[in-house]
Amino acid sequence: MDQERTKAPVPRIPTLTPLDIHNKEFNRSFRGYNEEEVDEFLDLIVAEFEALIRENEELRGVIGNLEMRVDQYKGMEDTLKNAIVLAQKAADQIRDAAEREAAAITQEARRQAEIILGEAEHTRKNVWQELELQRQKVVRFKTEMRAFLQSALEMFDENLETLTRSLLEDDEPKEEAEEHAFDPKDLFNT
Repeated sequence: MDQERTKAPVPRIPTLTPLDIHNKEFNRSFRGYNEEEVDEFLDLIVAEFEALIRENEELRGVIGNLEMRVDQYKGMEDTLKNAIVLAQKAADQIRDAAEREAAAITQEARRQAEIILGEAEHTRKNVWQELELQRQKVVRFKTEMRAFLQSALEMFDENLETLTRSLLEDDEPKEEAEEHAFDPKDLFNT
């Protein structure tokens, strides 16, 4: 808001000049003033009047210069105000852009985190499934191994009985004992 500058009132310029005072002639009258004293006084008035006019002109020049400087300062003030407004707008734009970028980065980071967590969950499920599959294989292997060992023990017991009987019966032919003899290969042929 520019306020109107109130200018100093311009003093009224007298229409009377020092030359007018100097050239002024008075009528002579009886018992009038001393002409020489009047002329001296008028010369003094002329000198003072000329000094006042010069001083007035100098002061007008000073006032003119001051008014120009005030106008310059007002221009500088307007320029500074505009610069501040522009700087504030630029700062607001930079802040808004930074906030938008931060929000976009945060959103992208969350999206990436969700993807990574999803992949980790998928991997975890696959590992647990594989672990369960391997556990089932171990259980099946143990069951098969027990059955195999049980079968091998039964065959061993049978062959041991057969061998023992054949040793006890001396009259049994040797070939028959060999037929019933324990052969370790039988363990793997079941």
